[in-house]
Amino acid sequence: MKTYKIATIPGDGIGKEVVPAGREVLEAVAASSGLRFEFEDFGWGGDWFRAHGEMMPANGLEALKGKDAILFGSAGDPHIPDHVTLWGLRLKICQGFDQYANVRPTRILRGIDAPLKRCGPDDLNWVIVRENSEGEYSGVGGRVHQGHPIEAATDVSIMTRVGVERILRYAFQLAQSRPRKQLTVVTKSNAQRHAMVMWDEIAAEVAAGFPDVHWDKELVDAMTARMVNKPATLDTIVATNLHADILSDLAAALAGSLGIAPTGNIDPERRYPSMFEPIHGSAFDIMGKGLANPVGTFWSVVMLLEHLGEHAAAQRVMAAIEQVTADPQLHTRDLGGRATTAQVTQAVCALVAGSAQRKAA
Repeated sequence: MKTYKIATIPGDGIGKEVVPAGREVLEAVAASSGLRFEFEDFGWGGDWFRAHGEMMPANGLEALKGKDAILFGSAGDPHIPDHVTLWGLRLKICQGFDQYANVRPTRILRGIDAPLKRCGPDDLNWVIVRENSEGEYSGVGGRVHQGHPIEAATDVSIMTRVGVERILRYAFQLAQSRPRKQLTVVTKSNAQRHAMVMWDEIAAEVAAGFPDVHWDKELVDAMTARMVNKPATLDTIVATNLHADILSDLAAALAGSLGIAPTGNIDPERRYPSMFEPIHGSAFDIMGKGLANPVGTFWSVVMLLEHLGEHAAAQRVMAAIEQVTADPQLHTRDLGGRATTAQVTQAVCALVAGSAQRKAA
């Protein structure tokens, strides 16, 4: 029996509801397969900050290092500045483990009424690759003369050749593995004439090694319009930390809801555990009401299983997700329905167990 060590970090807000739901799905997978998951829960986040003055312990990365994967909820607390919660927890893990590829698949799931009425499910089937270690979120900068008229603040975007080359190579390899073998490189080199010009140059260099991948380049502002007006022209997309952060939220909204969108923070070299999470945030306004959509977490579980090489289990969970989204009675409020987090979780778990029983028969 294969055993995987999984760290769960619910974090803040509805993360405390959807991560336990994700664990239930993994437990359903384990109960109906030859897999075993050993979970360890880490109560880091806003509550930890109030008790200890930090979002996670100084030795937190060491505690996670031996895990096979991390299932993360959200970071964000209305009583703590956002930059403290983000840099103190999520980014501390992403950068500490060099999870430089942030991968966000997007497609219209069965039964979901997406806002692009002229777009069929096959017309919106994207995966966005986000540079996750440097760029606009490098953390370089500072503030001086605070509170005075001459106050100044800087946030410096840092792009390195090694950082740009490795994310572009990852994106080309991912595009090469998909049926359409198509990649769009997002840029802003018309206005940002140094780092983004280097980004474009390296894209052309890397592309030479992938002659079977058709690639094009799109300015980030034009990309927003293309995603809405010509979704079928896109497949795999790669962009900088900031650009992909924004574009992936647009992608999730176009697919129906931020509540269904997953992401993986990947260390492609597998030196450290990779981390999987829904993109919806902590959503304190619905915390504790049973309204959170767990589908984004369940799809993140699919990505986690794929990363572990458990493709059959991943397919079973994905099939269960789509069977649930196809039923309007199992839509949560963000999708226009009345189902609760628990009801959606129970339905997915039952389908995962049922699919395994049918396979055994």
